[in-house]
Amino acid sequence: MNLIRRAAVAGGLTLGAAAGLVAAGVQQAAAAPNFQMPFPCGYTATAATFSGHNPPNSVDFQKSGITGDTVVAAAAGTVTRVAETAPGTSYGKWIEIGHGGGWTTRYAHLSAQSVKVGQKVGLGTKIGAAGATGGVSGPHLHFEENHNGATQKAVLNGVRVPYYGHTGFTSKNRCGGNPHSPEEVCGSGSSVIDHHALGKAGTVYLTYNASSGQNCVVTLKATQLNKKTAASAHIQPKGGSAHTDSGSYGYYAGPVRVKAPHTCVKWGGSLGSATWTSPYQHCD
Repeated sequence: MNLIRRAAVAGGLTLGAAAGLVAAGVQQAAAAPNFQMPFPCGYTATAATFSGHNPPNSVDFQKSGITGDTVVAAAAGTVTRVAETAPGTSYGKWIEIGHGGGWTTRYAHLSAQSVKVGQKVGLGTKIGAAGATGGVSGPHLHFEENHNGATQKAVLNGVRVPYYGHTGFTSKNRCGGNPHSPEEVCGSGSSVIDHHALGKAGTVYLTYNASSGQNCVVTLKATQLNKKTAASAHIQPKGGSAHTDSGSYGYYAGPVRVKAPHTCVKWGGSLGSATWTSPYQHCD
């Protein structure tokens, strides 16, 4: 379907009217992900918006003692930037995540960054810690929801952040779901480098600890939580033996760990009848 016909169908227009919109450069924006507050479930902070903020429509999350508090992904995606500006300027330590459809989020003034470029992250995955790096007058988290490079007025869990003012928000990021994260299960220093959904039943995650060279696989349930059901997780380094954990579990299968720096691994898991195994990959 050509662009003019798509515009007509999407907007309920005549072809002539659609042609006019396309000629004027008007296109339907891709639907935004259901962005969540970039803090763990139950975390409270003030969302500050103000005229003259750079870029416009960005949000500063403020809270006493926020330095060091965990910052998490506002939606699932792939890390596209992990950077740091010159001391005392701009974003300081910051991260960008791409969510598809032209949507990205940015997290700035971090005290620590826990992910790397190209890493896939799930909703609620820890990506860093709040701080006061860069050009700031005090600790806070600078947050942006961007579409095709333009910062949009932020929406959190379907609720638009008021402009302009200071509004209290409580995070619903991963609330009511599995209370465990792949980083927690696999241990300190582990970061998610890949994941694969097992239908609606849950997700299998692959993590890597750059310091120890250890890969870890965990399969997290999303349904029938705290009820023991069939689940498994497995990993095999190329040229090595397979390691598997399987049984009936309430929240997750694993962790299954293997030290395999610079070695291709085959990994996967199952939940009930849903199963998945990767080819050999992640060979760096």
